[in-house]
Amino acid sequence: MEERIYDLVYEVEERHWWFRGRRAVIEALLERTQPPTHSRRGRILDAGCGTGRNLELYSRFGRAEGVDPSPQAVEYCRRRGLTAVREGDAQSLPFEDGRFGLIAATDVLEHVLDDAAALREMHRVAAPGASLLVTVPAYEWLWSREDVRLEHHRRYSLGGLRRTAAAAGWEPRFGTYFNLILLPPIAIARKLPRGADAEPELERTSAALDGVLSLPMRLEARLIRWGLRLPAGVSVGLVCRRS
Repeated sequence: MEERIYDLVYEVEERHWWFRGRRAVIEALLERTQPPTHSRRGRILDAGCGTGRNLELYSRFGRAEGVDPSPQAVEYCRRRGLTAVREGDAQSLPFEDGRFGLIAATDVLEHVLDDAAALREMHRVAAPGASLLVTVPAYEWLWSREDVRLEHHRRYSLGGLRRTAAAAGWEPRFGTYFNLILLPPIAIARKLPRGADAEPELERTSAALDGVLSLPMRLEARLIRWGLRLPAGVSVGLVCRRS
């Protein structure tokens, strides 16, 4: 991603409605891992850890380590006091076979040129019975200038993500769309013409609205925690197991 995007993410990801809502969904998806992540204290890998806010979340459940291809992102993690972070590529992870009991890749695969290779690498470093938690952006028809700005290679359907994960050796166990309630306004906003110098999406809503705008995904997270699968949404979540 552009360097200024990392600066912006570090600045806003604690309070911004999208990050707050997605963290709620991630915690709900963690409940779907086998066994539930909160019941074990194994090694966890945040593959594509970015500036480190989710790595702080995973550290509540075990010994969490992070990897990211951006030296800028790694530096931001260290500013948070996160020392178990290294620079590395998801397609060639710098870890030995079978190291981790849980691997999380949240909004990472869309940035990777060969997503299947990345999933095979995650399978390699996963222990037998380990879980994989993935989130990605949904629907090619939602493609916009923002995807280009963020250096995405693709958007996904749930079925397509399942097939790619299964081909890499993972056993899909639970999948759902999320950010359903805000799908219509986001879809409309994505289709509005914007110039090349338009501000990033993270800057388009007032901080005063973060609490209200995070409520829909937090509600959806509660439904996912109960085992419900949402039929559509701006994003896709998938939990897999290494058999």
